[in-house]
Amino acid sequence: METTSRAVAQAPAAEGGQQVPSARRTVDGYLRAPFPWYGLDEAYTGPRWLMQVGTAADGAVEHGSIGHGDEPSVRSEFTAGGEETKERFTVVVTVAANPVRRSPDGTGLLEATSVSSAAWLAGVGLLSFTWPGHMDHSLRDDWLEQQTETAWVLADDLDGSAWSTLTLPVDGVPTPFHYRESEYGWVLAGSTQRGVHLGAYGRGMSAYGLAFSVVEDVAAYA
Repeated sequence: METTSRAVAQAPAAEGGQQVPSARRTVDGYLRAPFPWYGLDEAYTGPRWLMQVGTAADGAVEHGSIGHGDEPSVRSEFTAGGEETKERFTVVVTVAANPVRRSPDGTGLLEATSVSSAAWLAGVGLLSFTWPGHMDHSLRDDWLEQQTETAWVLADDLDGSAWSTLTLPVDGVPTPFHYRESEYGWVLAGSTQRGVHLGAYGRGMSAYGLAFSVVEDVAAYA
């Protein structure tokens, strides 16, 4: 699959499941990106927050995520009291559409990015905030590695039976997305007319009513 490196574009989490605030990248990384960032459009009026950018070996910003709604913590889908969690969030992943290009030292080629790149980053992003409630916390790393590989395989087969098609507005233009649901939430991926691929994932917020648009002032989310 033509994609970016397999790096999860989310901030690390502290033991116990809460996200570490100091692990967040500052807005500087977002401001260095040579491509536009996307989020939910103005119809969404809830909280918005920056997550983390992903960079190439030469430091160039290649992708990043913007969250909407409740800031998710790393936890099982059930609380300690056995109640289902009620987090409601959508994360939008913007991936620069890069063709195959030479590495900075000129010795090789860097992989291209594609819609599959956005699908994989979104799939792994959702997994990074979830694990099955019946699983011991000590086994989560093994589970996450296995599920990450599954997300890779699924993202490499966007025309397969695991995906359906969902049309959503992007900058006001109806745009087709690859879409799938799981017990942990939903994932979608598509492309824009402005040179980037979009991925998104969420839980507790329906994907069917979403619309995406360019973020005019990403610094306002810092």
